[in-house]
Amino acid sequence: MKWKLSSYFLIAISLIGYGQKKDESELIKNLLEKESATWRAQDSKGHSDCWHIQPYSRILISTSKGETFDVPPAAMINSKPEAMGNGGFAVNTNYKISINGKSAWVSHDEESTAKDGKKTLSYEIRLLEKIKNKWKLVGQSIHIYKSE
Repeated sequence: MKWKLSSYFLIAISLIGYGQKKDESELIKNLLEKESATWRAQDSKGHSDCWHIQPYSRILISTSKGETFDVPPAAMINSKPEAMGNGGFAVNTNYKISINGKSAWVSHDEESTAKDGKKTLSYEIRLLEKIKNKWKLVGQSIHIYKSE
């Protein structure tokens, strides 16, 4: 009887832990979708809310033409709307998420469509931390591999 109770207890704890990780993954995905949408909508305040710049934050972008940009992290929280995206939309797919306590990293593919219909494809790595019980971006690396 004790063995049965112990087994049920262990199974219940495992399921609860799995459910919590799944919920955290959904919160992270929602944050990344919000960050993409606010950039394209030139919503500086909404975009800034997705970020928490740390002394070690870094944003690296490589283009399909072989150029590399080391973007100052402050640009993510002090963006002027005219320096942000210009409409369109993005679809993120192929999420791979690793969560360790209050830190997480995510890789995903992005297909970005501009207002004029031009598409840009990229692989992205996002670094996140849980700050005051909310997931925030602290760094990212974007690798554009196709741009029309």
